[in-house]
Amino acid sequence: MKIIAFAGKPLAGKSEAARIARELGYRVIVMGDVVREEVMKRGLQMEDRIVGSVATELREKEGKDVIARRCIQKIKDQGIDDDSILIIDGIRSIDEVNRFKKEFGEDFILISITAPPEMRYERARKRKREDDVASIEELLERDRRELSWGMGEALEEADIKIENTGTLEDFREKIRRLLEDLG
Repeated sequence: MKIIAFAGKPLAGKSEAARIARELGYRVIVMGDVVREEVMKRGLQMEDRIVGSVATELREKEGKDVIARRCIQKIKDQGIDDDSILIIDGIRSIDEVNRFKKEFGEDFILISITAPPEMRYERARKRKREDDVASIEELLERDRRELSWGMGEALEEADIKIENTGTLEDFREKIRRLLEDLG
């Protein structure tokens, strides 16, 4: 099984890349869903600050690679065959990268997606997801939180680096071509 994982700061384009992968017929596991499931299980409000604090708490109590371990279990539970390509949306730390590499070895490919803060904030304003940031300051705070988890090191480890600074259609085409080449 080949694992293609997307890493990037909030609103860099990971979810859009995963959406393109779904359109191409790939299965996608969203790492953030693991945290959102935990938030719902606890009956908490789906707000960025709360989701972030639950993610931090999970990492502190169960280890920095907890989200990756839970995703690997989901992969195993789904019984995906060895010839499949699976997409992971939302690597947030070097510990997660290392866990996936330990589990899948050379079949794990990490792609970083980058975009400047101003562009990422504008995307949050347009998509209006309930746990999105409400200001550029909140976005920068979220960046700091995720960098504290080891996001910067994960982005540096990427096998492939993509800048998402053009139009949405340009980005979609980059992702389509890349996934077709890797698949």
